[in-house]
Amino acid sequence: MSKKTVLAALGVVVTLTLTGFAAVDASGSVAGQGPRTNLTLTAPAAPGGGWDLASRESQQALRAESIVNNVQVVNVPGAGGTIGLTRFVGIRPEPTQLMMTGTVMEGAITVNSSDTTLADTTPIARLAEDYEVLIVPAESPFRTLEEFLTAWRVDPHGQAVGGGGLGGTDHLLAGLVAQGAGIDPAEVNYISYAGGGEVLTALLSGTVAIGISGYNEFSDQIDAGNLRALAVSAERPVPGIAVPTLVDQGVDVALPNWRGLVAPPGITAQQRDELIAVVGEMVRSPSWQDTLARNNWEDAFLAGDEFGAFLAEDQARVNRIIEELGL
Repeated sequence: MSKKTVLAALGVVVTLTLTGFAAVDASGSVAGQGPRTNLTLTAPAAPGGGWDLASRESQQALRAESIVNNVQVVNVPGAGGTIGLTRFVGIRPEPTQLMMTGTVMEGAITVNSSDTTLADTTPIARLAEDYEVLIVPAESPFRTLEEFLTAWRVDPHGQAVGGGGLGGTDHLLAGLVAQGAGIDPAEVNYISYAGGGEVLTALLSGTVAIGISGYNEFSDQIDAGNLRALAVSAERPVPGIAVPTLVDQGVDVALPNWRGLVAPPGITAQQRDELIAVVGEMVRSPSWQDTLARNNWEDAFLAGDEFGAFLAEDQARVNRIIEELGL
């Protein structure tokens, strides 16, 4: 091979190498492959649950506002979200990946003794809060919360409570309400289900006396008259929800159910900031404001380091509740 041929070949290599470097943008992503082009949202639960709803509402808002070109939702259910969490933390540090999380996962991490925690992720933003509802079938003899509590005090084990995974918000609320009503939480007969659909089936079949889940998971059945809502877990009355709070009925318990987004560990500060910017645009958009109104969610936006500090504090709070309740 002649000297000119070798130099020409080297020139091609150098050109290709420089072209390859040029294709990487300031955020460390390959040009055209950043979070504004393609974004994957992991919902660590089955389709139809709260995390799935929040993920798909985010997907819709990001698309409708042309913030991200292509958004897909991937469901990874199991163990209160800890299966999805472990899988998510194990992926490459891609700045095009986000996972939905919330209060439920904090409890599941502790109860399931998960080796992977939210401290292993990159906090992006808390999005919104909603509230739990205590419901009974329309034909239930319990027409008020006090009627149920009276029967529950007499026979805690006989009045089975149905809700989501062990350590999740539903389980925590069952224990807190029992404690607030003077019942030993250890005596509560709590039966866990994969989601609101299974809780509904258990209620209507008489397997459980009362169910607990996010208000939106039961709102259609409440509106249709198939279920009776006895209380919501908000601290104050919630606009658009004509159900009294636990506090208003003499049980000093309030438990919000927040939802937020985290990124994989190992992404750069620039990549994190770009994801925060993307989510920030979404929560300020008309589409997201409509989402909040339609779902009776309260805006709870908190981003970056502030969200990270909140995660640490809230995990500690949930751990204390679990310890106090002996769950």
